[in-house]
Amino acid sequence: MANGRNKLRRGDAGRDAGGFVALPWAVLDSPAYLSLSMHARALLLEVARQFTRDNNGWLLLSRAHMAGRGWKSCDMLDKSKRELLAAGFIFETVKGRRPNKAARYAVTWRALDRHPGYDVGTVEVFQRGAYRLKEPVQNASLVPPRGHIERPIAPPHGTERASTVPPHGAIRGVFGVPPVPPHGHHLENHLQHSAAKDVQDVEGVQERWANIEQDDDAASSRREAAPRPTRPRRRPKGPGLDDAPHVPQPPDPTAQLELLLNRQD
Repeated sequence: MANGRNKLRRGDAGRDAGGFVALPWAVLDSPAYLSLSMHARALLLEVARQFTRDNNGWLLLSRAHMAGRGWKSCDMLDKSKRELLAAGFIFETVKGRRPNKAARYAVTWRALDRHPGYDVGTVEVFQRGAYRLKEPVQNASLVPPRGHIERPIAPPHGTERASTVPPHGAIRGVFGVPPVPPHGHHLENHLQHSAAKDVQDVEGVQERWANIEQDDDAASSRREAAPRPTRPRRRPKGPGLDDAPHVPQPPDPTAQLELLLNRQD
């Protein structure tokens, strides 16, 4: 015949079958839990997931084990672990040692189960409900370890009134600024430089021509002053002018008429 006691043993038919993580409300509502960071709360669930029935005190938080649960950052894992230890939610029962001895932990909202592998004095030092005795742990990344320090807003030497005038005096405004820079337009400077260079070139050419003309005049004067050598004239070779044959010329009619008139007289 079934009784109410047997009905409780059948379990809750309104949820999925299998084990579950049992976190007391006293843990979730404690000031120490509310002061934990999100990573520390997630790691606390991972620790509670490992508890089965009689292994409280033999729970693992090693890097190799937690890597399979998605904890890839070793720094974040170590930081969250230290936060849970400081808040009193977990207790280290076995000190880890290299090269292959991992540390073991126990949750403090349950009694410590007996195990022969604990460090000496672990059973005597373990304190159940230690999270209720701890002060709320502040996030170390947000609050300094010694609390907030009040800093003065004003400078150490007091507020100083800044001068309204520049240190080198007021700058006078220049009105009616000419469109040309103070040192002249760069194109005009270039043209002036080119014109001056051209004038120098022309003057140099003229000076060279003057030197050449002076040299030519001096050479001409020297040639005129020098005595010219006299050479005997040579008669042209071949028959001379006297040896040329005489060609008779026709008589001039005017001359013949004058001759006749003179004879008649």
